[in-house]
Amino acid sequence: MGTVVWLSSELMFFAGLFAMYFTLRSVVPDMWASETPKLEVPYATVNTLILVSSSFTCQFGVFAAERFQVFRTGGRFNVAKWGMIEWFALTFVLGAIFVSGQVTEYANMVSDGITLASNGYGSVFYLTTGFHALHVTGGLIAFLMIIGRGFAAKKFGHPEATSAIVVSYYWHFVDVVWIGLFIVIYLFK
Repeated sequence: MGTVVWLSSELMFFAGLFAMYFTLRSVVPDMWASETPKLEVPYATVNTLILVSSSFTCQFGVFAAERFQVFRTGGRFNVAKWGMIEWFALTFVLGAIFVSGQVTEYANMVSDGITLASNGYGSVFYLTTGFHALHVTGGLIAFLMIIGRGFAAKKFGHPEATSAIVVSYYWHFVDVVWIGLFIVIYLFK
């Protein structure tokens, strides 16, 4: 229950960022017209698909945790037999690729002249996507903690499975927020 309340406060935080974005966009629409063509929409689309796919791998990890299956019971490439740790490790890798993709996109945008201090568009873009990237990084740390807990548990039971489920709530929340950001920033130019 505490996680749901905390995620509600995070929802309000991101609602404030969306409000900032829409307010500034309505006040200076010419800036949006000149800056949004610099966005790399195909690149961001691929990066978004990577993050969205991590939500599926996360959920498969939750299903394994609910079965109390910590480790794989079959071959390394037999994904049907993977346990929570394998699915969460793959989720971690996909999330890390997403964050790395964001950093690469930031470097490209800086080389195009869009910086945090260049104008209002740059400020809003980096604040909204940057705070999201920080949340993804927090999720990656949480996955490492759950994976470590899976290795350390003498008997994997309800408390460990519940922890995995709670981390998945956070991860799904971060994914849904990104879908909203992607639509607003990259598609509604």
